[in-house]
Amino acid sequence: MQLDILRFRILGYIMRRFLRSAMIVFSWFVVPYSRYTNIKVIRRKLPPIRSHLLEIPAVDLAKLIRTRKIKSEEVVEAYIERCRQVNPLINAIVQDRFEEALEEAREIDNVIAMGINSVESMEEHTPLLGIPVTVKESIAVKGMTNQAGRVFKTPQIAKSDAPVVEQIKRCGGIIMLVSNTPELCLLWETYNNVTGQTKNPYDLKRTPGGSSGGEAALLASGASLLGLTSDIGGSSRLPAMFSGIWGHKPTPYAVSFRGHHPTSDFPKWGDFFTIAPMTRYAKDLPLLLKCMSDPTGPKLTLDKEISAHGIRFFFMDNDGPSGMMRPLSRDLHAAINRVASDFNAERVNIRKMKWSLDISLSAMLTMKNIETIYHKTEEGEQPKTVCKETVKYFFGCSDSILPSVIFGHLQNFMKIIPNSRHKHLASIIEALKTEFKEMLGNDGVFLYPTFPNTAHQHYQIYHKLLEPMYMAIFNTLGLPVTNCMIGLDHRNLPMGIQVVANPGQDHLCLAVAREMERRYGGWVRPPSEDSHSSSSSSSNNGNGATSSSSGSKQRG
Repeated sequence: MQLDILRFRILGYIMRRFLRSAMIVFSWFVVPYSRYTNIKVIRRKLPPIRSHLLEIPAVDLAKLIRTRKIKSEEVVEAYIERCRQVNPLINAIVQDRFEEALEEAREIDNVIAMGINSVESMEEHTPLLGIPVTVKESIAVKGMTNQAGRVFKTPQIAKSDAPVVEQIKRCGGIIMLVSNTPELCLLWETYNNVTGQTKNPYDLKRTPGGSSGGEAALLASGASLLGLTSDIGGSSRLPAMFSGIWGHKPTPYAVSFRGHHPTSDFPKWGDFFTIAPMTRYAKDLPLLLKCMSDPTGPKLTLDKEISAHGIRFFFMDNDGPSGMMRPLSRDLHAAINRVASDFNAERVNIRKMKWSLDISLSAMLTMKNIETIYHKTEEGEQPKTVCKETVKYFFGCSDSILPSVIFGHLQNFMKIIPNSRHKHLASIIEALKTEFKEMLGNDGVFLYPTFPNTAHQHYQIYHKLLEPMYMAIFNTLGLPVTNCMIGLDHRNLPMGIQVVANPGQDHLCLAVAREMERRYGGWVRPPSEDSHSSSSSSSNNGNGATSSSSGSKQRG
């Protein structure tokens, strides 16, 4: 027994040193390449936001539409115009359905004008009535492209809506477009060989993150209000952080994961993967999540009124003594500790968090039948092989991006690791679940970094591939978690923090998010061509609050 533990620790040490060394070596090539590619990026800013309709939270906007104060058509027109203004700069839209959305908005306005349903009935049964919604392209929207950034000779069009899209439509939401994602959602940056690279509204030389970067860029630039994304390793939370908005990973199975690429028939796929809400305003997260929730899944108490004052807070500002992940930037370290102080959070040291990388990779890469470029191929095409596709990639002949190519190698590598190690890591997962369950109970949340730095330049994620484990650990543990905007750093780039709760306690995360929005101001308009509209200055967030680069609690 002692010998097995010793072998486990030695193998873990060797793998950790190898991976950290590999990241250092990667940086020698990645950083110069990133800087070179950015030379070609013109330093431009977004057009300023002119329409007041673009800065009204969905909760308030839906009420105005129901009570005939404004028309859905006006709202949809404003968002279409904003999309057309910003997309040439951020490149976030894969395919739009603007004309269909306008027609649906007119029909909704006509129904409301006829007075068929009472305001109360509309609020109860169609709470999103007339509100525009955007959707990550990997989620099926009937009649729209649905190939998750993969290159196909024949466009792959969704024949039906994903269950979550059906629910949004039943709640009155109007689907406007599908947005960009890296190929098969396999990267924490958003680019592919179909649509290209999506850029961060705060700085076009930087990434909005991934894999839900298209949604994040649209929301942050004022071109979307509510977004449907997905999350298996931080895919909704990292873009939310890098873009200064709000992304929530729900309790497993609370939202249907059907109708998404990639998918898997692995029995525990839903333990790790979920479709997730992303919003510009924290106050809209409960509304959107309620409309997305699977009627057959775990019941979430999203209508439960709760004050942040009745919640117990715990926090860590590192991953434990692993030495694997980079420490936080100075700005993020100060901001997260300031938040912890503001909420009287108790500092804890969960030592098993040092295994975040090991247990997350073991759990996710040993799942079988995950859709990759080596599984589903176009009709008539020969299945791809790992070695052949790797050679094609390095000779510039592959249709795929690097993460899709090397994913097969990672899966093969996991097969040679002794099964005893996987079993030991599985026992650590269970021990961590128990530790969180006992610590948080039904009234506690855990504050934890989303990522150690704010949005970096394009492609630099390739020498930071270990740091997403700050997020992936909570997919592995099956815990609900929200990225919350807590201010801007010295470069005027958004900073974020994760708020984690026990399964089924999503309402605690969302209550804290709402309080953080009230205290720290939430979304800040990105820099614009209008010299008077700058992200370094205060801006209204739809709640009467303001946000500043300090990330500190607002006064007055």
